[in-house]
Amino acid sequence: MQIWRSKPSPNYKTPLALTIGNFDGVHLGHQAILSRLKETADKLGIAACVMTFEPHPREFFAPDQAPTRLTSFRKKMQQLARLKVDYVRVYRFNYDFAKISPETFIERILNHELSVRWLLVGDDFRFGARRAGNFALLKALSAQNGFEVEKMPSFLIEKQRVSSSHIRKLLETGDLLTARRFLGRPFSISGRVIDGEKLGKKLGFPTANIQIKHNRPPVSGIFAVNVFGTVQSDPSVVLPGVASLGVRPTVHKNGKPALEVHLFNFDQSIYGHHLQVDFLHKLRDEEKYPDLRTLTQQIKRDITQAKQFFNQAIDKNDFAIESCKKL
Repeated sequence: MQIWRSKPSPNYKTPLALTIGNFDGVHLGHQAILSRLKETADKLGIAACVMTFEPHPREFFAPDQAPTRLTSFRKKMQQLARLKVDYVRVYRFNYDFAKISPETFIERILNHELSVRWLLVGDDFRFGARRAGNFALLKALSAQNGFEVEKMPSFLIEKQRVSSSHIRKLLETGDLLTARRFLGRPFSISGRVIDGEKLGKKLGFPTANIQIKHNRPPVSGIFAVNVFGTVQSDPSVVLPGVASLGVRPTVHKNGKPALEVHLFNFDQSIYGHHLQVDFLHKLRDEEKYPDLRTLTQQIKRDITQAKQFFNQAIDKNDFAIESCKKL
């Protein structure tokens, strides 16, 4: 997959099948769109391309009110590559881009810049300055700009529309199982292991402090997790553990969100490793304790409950994880 962050050269005239969106989470609804895109691109003998934006438009206009991200930019690109997208055109969203009229967007960007021959959009797609453009306008101007346009209906699971906003609400309420069904995989956060305060080690429970890029993750609390990346030579190795994602109120008055993971029966240095943490089950909300002794007792209970979760999952064959059998 090739990622474009700048305009293709003026001589670039490769025809494209295109879809447009933020694709935050690359959930099952997005995957249905991408499957249809790829199917049509292959049928027409042209490349499949995704247009997306960085930052998210709502992050640009109102960063304090913007939705939390379900996936980092890196993770989103990995998911798009896995789904066999040929190109991703990343537009930097700024005031100049926001002022482009819908008509100019169609003529200048879709036609002249990207040579779009087939366009797929969602049923709620809006574009251009003040979100004035819609499917009807695309349909009206498609022929004169050399492309066909198709509208994708909403993707439903048990009569519920699969959307990024709905998944965020599920994660916020701790419903990781339904969120997993809508995403098509467990919700995860990836990041590099960095040096931390080593409080967990002092308390007898060493943790991997994982760098997170955004200060408003969509989940918080204490979780049973699976972790990938501890063995760099084999990224498929998965280890179970318990994770804390939050501001650590017992030790910080105004802390920033931090992700710390304690891996069961694990005692190796993994500083610098890039880990993926899959959130499987929420154990509890984050709490403030009167002292470190009380916190330590609670950590012991969290570990016990997480191990019980994994053992029950194995009994039901929910998560086929050989390493969990060694707990």
